[in-house]
Amino acid sequence: MKLLSWLLTAVGCLVAWTVHAQPLVVASTTSTEQSGLFGHLLPRFRQATGIEVKVVALGTGQAIDMARRGDADVLFVHDQAAEERFVAEGWGVQRLEVMYNDFVLVGPKTDPAGVRGRDIVEALRKVAAAGAPFVSRGDRSGTHAAELRFWAQAGRPEPGWSGYRPCGCGMGAALNMAAATAAYVLTDRGTWLNFKNRADLAVLVEGDPRLFNPYGVIRVNPERHPHVKTAAAQAFVDWITGPMGQAAIASYRIGGEAAFFPSARR
Repeated sequence: MKLLSWLLTAVGCLVAWTVHAQPLVVASTTSTEQSGLFGHLLPRFRQATGIEVKVVALGTGQAIDMARRGDADVLFVHDQAAEERFVAEGWGVQRLEVMYNDFVLVGPKTDPAGVRGRDIVEALRKVAAAGAPFVSRGDRSGTHAAELRFWAQAGRPEPGWSGYRPCGCGMGAALNMAAATAAYVLTDRGTWLNFKNRADLAVLVEGDPRLFNPYGVIRVNPERHPHVKTAAAQAFVDWITGPMGQAAIASYRIGGEAAFFPSARR
């Protein structure tokens, strides 16, 4: 009897240890990873909580699909309309604001399409009118969703000319492609600041209020996926929207420039 009791206790401890040892899975965007932000945040979160985190960086649409399947515990992305739909459909528990930065249009310093300025919609009209090379993420990411909104506002809901090149790739790869082909491309500022292979690219359009780029965090709903790590997910949400996480976001700099700005409202 004592042996059976000991075995049951040992098995229980092993199960508890296994569950605790499994990392929290955060489905996020390529911009949060390729900007270097997670490399800055996660050691601080681990030190504060003891929780290990595995980030799966995808386009926002793919990250949302992953969370909808229950393959992630937390969603941390930047397409507010899609995030709110995810919560409304019951897949997530409350979208919370975390931070923001902005999108910028980069292109060759010589600016052959003459887009330089503050108006993103007029800039895209000029790119299309000139038939200039343009690299699109083409991957259902938050950046791709923003780009499509701007094209629609520019009267081109289905952009397509010989120079329009959807790559179906992450932000870093899209920037590399633009640098190699002297093309225009829409990018989040954080990834641009951390991008080293700029060649002849420069920021040409910035400062348009429509380029505002908010990020939200959402716990995956345990009522839909009972296996998700609810306690660890809540700890992550509480930390990143709380004073320590917000201060960590504010302190992240690339070349002395802020890459993201905390925006949590508690």
